[in-house]
Amino acid sequence: MSAQIIDGNALAKQVRSAVAQQVAALRSRGIQPGLAVIVVGDDPASQVYVKHKVADCEGVGMHSVLDRQPATLSEDALLERIRALNADPDIHGILVQLPLPAHIDAAKVIETISPAKDVDGFHVASAGALMIGRPGFRACTPYGCMKMLQSIGCDPRGKHAVVIGRSNIVGKPMAMLLLQANATVTICHSATADLAAHTRQADIVVAAVGRRNVLTADMVKPGAVIIDVGMNRDEAGKLCGDVDFAAVSEVAGWITPVPGGVGPMTRAMLLVNTLEAAQAAARS
Repeated sequence: MSAQIIDGNALAKQVRSAVAQQVAALRSRGIQPGLAVIVVGDDPASQVYVKHKVADCEGVGMHSVLDRQPATLSEDALLERIRALNADPDIHGILVQLPLPAHIDAAKVIETISPAKDVDGFHVASAGALMIGRPGFRACTPYGCMKMLQSIGCDPRGKHAVVIGRSNIVGKPMAMLLLQANATVTICHSATADLAAHTRQADIVVAAVGRRNVLTADMVKPGAVIIDVGMNRDEAGKLCGDVDFAAVSEVAGWITPVPGGVGPMTRAMLLVNTLEAAQAAARS
């Protein structure tokens, strides 16, 4: 068996095209969705991510504001900047690029963003809405993963899904979205005694721990769907995920590559959230 590839680049292109059409409809009514991206410091990875996010916005006709700040920016100054963006009617989404410098409390920063503009889906109000099944912004990476499952006709209902990782950004919201879709969900993590015992039973595995080869071929049920959220580097410096891609591809039914899998969909769902924020503002 050789797994079929879930092409995140191709799917993200479809999502961006649909978003662009809806943005055009809003602009015809005099409303241009706007996203503000704040990056503090000069972390190289953050600079790359931010550049892509701004380009994505412009590509679908959205207004984007890139706010670059030095690593010495005080926490109070950052919070004040966020409050100003909360009050700006031309900005519908606010994203503060993580990680932040050590002297800034990331949780406080996230909670200062208005829930109505929390397009990253990290605010406690967004997390709470997901927990109890109410409408709200979904964290972009898990949201993108669900769209990838949908794209291959994989209905999680009645399936056993294993999520490897319990972060607030991916693992926990991923589990909640799968549960909402009527999957039976197991969350595994660093203290799980026998990870393979769980993954061998899984119809869907989402690997999101940031460690190479956390999922190997002997740990996979034949025909399973494997979603690889990891972003790592191998010995040669080549980008790779959490899954032993070559070997697992011989067992799984579907698999996402790294790069070209979940990453493009994460960025695409940020656009979806920003569009939805603008549409909600237009209705209010």
